[in-house]
Amino acid sequence: MPWVVKLRFTVSAATILIALGVQHLLRIPLPQGWIFLIAGLMGISNVVFLSRIDHSERGWGFHPSTIVGLLFFFDTICLTVLLMLTGGATNPFTVLYLVYMTLSAATLGPMQTWLFGMFSTLCFGLLFFSYRPIPQLEMGHHGSAASLHLIGMWIGFLVTVFLVATFSGTMSRMLRSWNTSMIEMQQNLAKKERLASLVTLAAGAAHELNTPLGTIAILAKELEHQAEKSLGNSEFQQDCRVIRQEVDRCQQILLKLNDADSSAYAKVQRGIPLATLLKDIQSFSQDLGHPIEIEVPKTPNLSSTFLLREPVWQSLTALLKNAIDASSEVAPIRLSVVLQDDRLQFRIADHGIGMPEECLRRIGEPFFTTKEPGKGLGLGTFLATTFAEQLGGRLFFESTLRKGTLAVFEIPFPSKR
Repeated sequence: MPWVVKLRFTVSAATILIALGVQHLLRIPLPQGWIFLIAGLMGISNVVFLSRIDHSERGWGFHPSTIVGLLFFFDTICLTVLLMLTGGATNPFTVLYLVYMTLSAATLGPMQTWLFGMFSTLCFGLLFFSYRPIPQLEMGHHGSAASLHLIGMWIGFLVTVFLVATFSGTMSRMLRSWNTSMIEMQQNLAKKERLASLVTLAAGAAHELNTPLGTIAILAKELEHQAEKSLGNSEFQQDCRVIRQEVDRCQQILLKLNDADSSAYAKVQRGIPLATLLKDIQSFSQDLGHPIEIEVPKTPNLSSTFLLREPVWQSLTALLKNAIDASSEVAPIRLSVVLQDDRLQFRIADHGIGMPEECLRRIGEPFFTTKEPGKGLGLGTFLATTFAEQLGGRLFFESTLRKGTLAVFEIPFPSKR
């Protein structure tokens, strides 16, 4: 838009300079007053446009491309009036129509470009019937040959408009598509860089934590033997046994974190039946002490469905934990399995307070969380999003304030094992 402003100021100034040069150097009389008035209107409209360029959407209620299109239509009208005052179709500056036509094809949408092309063709055709003649420009335009020449000029202009609108419009669409693809590529690259940094951080943390966890496991085992031999305290023995079991669980998790390539890790996982995965999730909910309602349609295809356990399990458990944290202790969480065409959806609905629009836009970013400090790092949703994309699916959310949030983990429907 700033470039359009500079162009229009240049056209307005050039119009005045050309009029003065023709009047005084070529000695061709022109209606200077009308020419200066039209050039002044273009300049004034440009000043108004420049003053509102940063507030176009909010101040005028139009999209910026619509405003630019209206300015091009206004400039075409001004150009038509100027040409009518200075020889009509015999004026060599009729080529300026093509300049505006090319600009519209490069900056406006396809529909606006075609409308502008038809409007320019109509304005050019009007120059044959209504104009102020200039004898110096009509010396070679007398008789029937002149009419044939003017008709040929109009047809040639029409063909040129068609070619400019078609090829420039195609080129413009290709450039916009390329720009969109580059933006998406940059976003994907940034996401992969964040994931790579998290994987490196996780591998380093797993390496550092392995030693203290091993020490804790040994001490817990010794305490368990000591309690068994000397103290005879069964409750203390049970506590030591629980500590050792939890340490073993932590070590198993660290073994998974040592695999720095999560996508390769997902590929080597063996598939498990969907029914088995849902039973594990039911046991998981019982361990957390929060009810989870699981709904599965009675579809023959689902009975023979095998899923990669680790990425799906980690994603669903992370989303279920978030839903439980957002809900009250008695409000159940609903996990629905939905089969839509060739897509398998796990829909997790809670009855929490919901999320505002700004949180929905940022959810899935690493280390972004709405939980209180110390209750979450904001990585669960990020990893679930990453796993969904690696499996060829997606993760999206729907939320209504004071009613709850729906998380949808969607992956391609897997084939039989």
